[in-house]
Amino acid sequence: MLRAAIIGIAALCCGAAQGQIVAAEFGGPTTRYAHGVLGDAIEYGTLELRLKGGQGRRIVLPEARVFEDLAPRLADLDGDGAPEVIVVESDQNLGARLSVYGPDGLIAATPFIGRSNRWLAPIGAADLDGDGMVEIAYIDRPHLAKLLRVWRFQNGMLELVAEAEGLTNHQIGQDFISGGIRDCGQGPELITANANWSQIVATRLEEGRLTTRPLASYAGPRSFAPVLACGE
Repeated sequence: MLRAAIIGIAALCCGAAQGQIVAAEFGGPTTRYAHGVLGDAIEYGTLELRLKGGQGRRIVLPEARVFEDLAPRLADLDGDGAPEVIVVESDQNLGARLSVYGPDGLIAATPFIGRSNRWLAPIGAADLDGDGMVEIAYIDRPHLAKLLRVWRFQNGMLELVAEAEGLTNHQIGQDFISGGIRDCGQGPELITANANWSQIVATRLEEGRLTTRPLASYAGPRSFAPVLACGE
């Protein structure tokens, strides 16, 4: 995939991007993508990166795309000690994809869902199965398909390694994503709701397969907090 066909990069400070990302935020608020799944009509057209030493980079999306997300997520995906940036990026005709950016632009991305106004809700990133490589998990179409998908980041690429049906982490119009990743001493678990929002469940990745178990009854968004804190 040709990076130049996807993004434009404008220096905020000095020369070519080098060094470590220390912060990221969205900029360029826009209403050009009429979806409003996160509670309002405002999405973002730029990703603003701050590098160690004070340099900055601005990644500008084409007019047909937006960052349809709450905030960029920083995670060291390749184990080099410097974080990459994980975001949800949506296309006017193709819907959402999960994208990974570095100081020089796009590194890797999942395929677009394939239809406008189809979204995905990230859960988080961690070495979910203890193999030394980091996986990224999200719910594909949390209001429709309710499909958990896990991708492994390896050699600068994303590879789909497992998926499971009947799970979700977002309701239409909410300005937050529920659940996340916890480790209560026995390895990382993905925390989501089941498909009808009656239970909070934990999902593990083991030997390439996802296994799910119920943890607690769902009683509103606040009921995730004790579960994530290993109280359940």
